[in-house]
Amino acid sequence: MSIRAPRKGENYELSVDLNSEYRDKRKDAIKKVIASMTVGKDVSGLFPDVLKNMQTDDLEQKKLVYLYLMNYAKTQPELVILAVNTFVKDSEDPNPLVRALAIRTMGCLRAEKIIDYLCDPLQRALKDDNPYVRKTAAICVAKLYDLKPELVIDNGFLQQLHEMISDSNPMVVANTVTALTDIHTIATSSHPPPSPSDPALFTITSSILNKLLIALNECSEWGRVAILNALARYTTRDDKEGEHICERVVPQFQHANGSVVLAAVKVIMIHMRTIRREELSKQLIRKMAPPLVTLLSSPPEVQWVALRNVNLLLQKQQDLLSNEMRVFFCKYNDPLYVKVEKLDIMVRLANDSNVDALLSELKEYASEVDVDFVRKSIKAIGQTAISIESSAERCVNVLLDLIGTRVSYVVQEAVVVMKDIFRKYPSTYEGVIPTLCANLEELDEPEAKASLIWIIGEYAEKIDNADELLSIFVDTFTEESYQVQLQTLTAVVKLFLKKPDSSQGVVQRVLNTATKDCESPDVRDRAYIYWRLLSTDPGAAKAVVLAHRPPISIPRITVPPALLEELLGEVSSLASVYHKPAETFIGHGRIGADSVQRKGAELSDDRFTAQKALQTVVAGQQAENLLDFDDAPTQEGQPSGLAATQILPSSPAAANFLSGTSTNPLDDLVSIFGGMSASGVGSGGNGGGMGGFGSMSPPAASYVSSPLDSLTSPTTGATTQNPQEDLLGLF
Repeated sequence: MSIRAPRKGENYELSVDLNSEYRDKRKDAIKKVIASMTVGKDVSGLFPDVLKNMQTDDLEQKKLVYLYLMNYAKTQPELVILAVNTFVKDSEDPNPLVRALAIRTMGCLRAEKIIDYLCDPLQRALKDDNPYVRKTAAICVAKLYDLKPELVIDNGFLQQLHEMISDSNPMVVANTVTALTDIHTIATSSHPPPSPSDPALFTITSSILNKLLIALNECSEWGRVAILNALARYTTRDDKEGEHICERVVPQFQHANGSVVLAAVKVIMIHMRTIRREELSKQLIRKMAPPLVTLLSSPPEVQWVALRNVNLLLQKQQDLLSNEMRVFFCKYNDPLYVKVEKLDIMVRLANDSNVDALLSELKEYASEVDVDFVRKSIKAIGQTAISIESSAERCVNVLLDLIGTRVSYVVQEAVVVMKDIFRKYPSTYEGVIPTLCANLEELDEPEAKASLIWIIGEYAEKIDNADELLSIFVDTFTEESYQVQLQTLTAVVKLFLKKPDSSQGVVQRVLNTATKDCESPDVRDRAYIYWRLLSTDPGAAKAVVLAHRPPISIPRITVPPALLEELLGEVSSLASVYHKPAETFIGHGRIGADSVQRKGAELSDDRFTAQKALQTVVAGQQAENLLDFDDAPTQEGQPSGLAATQILPSSPAAANFLSGTSTNPLDDLVSIFGGMSASGVGSGGNGGGMGGFGSMSPPAASYVSSPLDSLTSPTTGATTQNPQEDLLGLF
């Protein structure tokens, strides 16, 4: 019985095929190697075998071998040197495709040991008779500069690039501009910054400008984008030059590629700043509208990018698409992210002439199945009412129709929107209030509850059963969210100030609950302040709680003006899509290396920062005692406030905090100052942190005969307060 020989493995079989005497078998083996490499298999062990197949007249096979070399050059730098002779030989090949392929591959290898061998072939390629080789060599210079800048400068490659801007072939000009722009970006992001005379800086002069404008119409779409981005950097000398650039760039609006269109829009928006003739400016804006509308017939992802840029442009030029409202109506198959952007743009474009069409469209959207989209549509109705006063009544009627549907999330969003409309138009649509109150049981979201409570409190004097409605929320006060608790507290106090006779019990109940049973310090603080105001000075309470509020408005510009100007110079880039400057989401240096280092430095400084903070507390000998409500003067020469704090340096918490090994610095801080709850703050005679409000005696003249007198001040039990209820006990 024969024993089966062990399998040698896939790589062994490929190695045998790569060394086969048959050309077709070798080519098929290379294809299999590339296929394995593509799916992530490690085939670096076949490097010498693949390298043997470089010298061939088959262009397809040569491309495959070069692709393999580019992928594994970093892991096998010593073996790459064996391929140098073949590269140099291919750079002198009669076929321009082979010459360009050799130069491109040598530029992509990024191996230090091969860089020096690249200079002579690159010199020849930059002066090659064939434009395809020249344009490939131009990009190779930028790659070489990223690896070794001094080599590029010493060999005069930068000077040759500047001369190539005058090349007769537009594609060579476009690639040269791309290379010079990349080199300029690398140079300007270096530390220290380069001097103005640095040859790496790409300064566009008037002569270069004319050459770029000539080449613009004859380039491919990639070349046009590169040239348009360069034109956007140019600083015009006068308005005539700005007009000339705009006139030459306007034909790019008709290009089929969206990137070219947006790059052309960017150039026009930048150079329009120098144009003084209003007629020409209006004419350019009119020409800008059709290409932007055309972009909306693109796939959803391209649509979204176009919509984000349109949103930015509308903040600068509000009349840019004033007659194109219907183009932004949502389609049934639009993704949610596209619909949301369209809603925002529709609200920006709304005016007296198109508001009826907008409202009927938004009402339709409110019956969609997508809950998020429905909510945003209802919110858009409210934004329209606030921004266009003449349409407010129609918007309110639409909202009432939506409330009549009794769909929970529709009713809740409509209540939130109505609150904003009441803020904008106080005492105008009071007839709607009974309908809103009738839907009280439908509300289960905090924001909707808080909005209705605000409306009840604001119009308490006109709602007969306001105290009953608010009592519902007072009964469940501790179970509600903080947002609802704060709003309930304020609304009940408003009710008390407007109807003191009928609401005394409710206000006493809510103040007691808020100060004793509530977990939120914000709610407790507000309750104490209201209690103190009501028990000391009713006039001051009315002035604070019932103060006049200015009507709200929706800003036309959501981006700060300075940032808007910066982002308009970045149209068609990620910055204009995110509406943020590029430096906020792109790290400087290769793979954000300096950002990583900076983060590491910040982490290493944590221990020093913690120690310095503690020393500041200890050293604050004359710090003001913010917790001392007592007017009694401190003894002379004795420290007060935080400076009087007894530090416990021997405690493990202090040691952990100072050494930076603490798992919870907040707990350690509390334990460091552990002696304060009994002897520090508590000894000030204030009866604890919050109870201190009770020790402030209101002036006798402030008391008047009114129902407010029956409100007791929150001093009861202050003297027996548990030290744990101290301010530091909150931790």
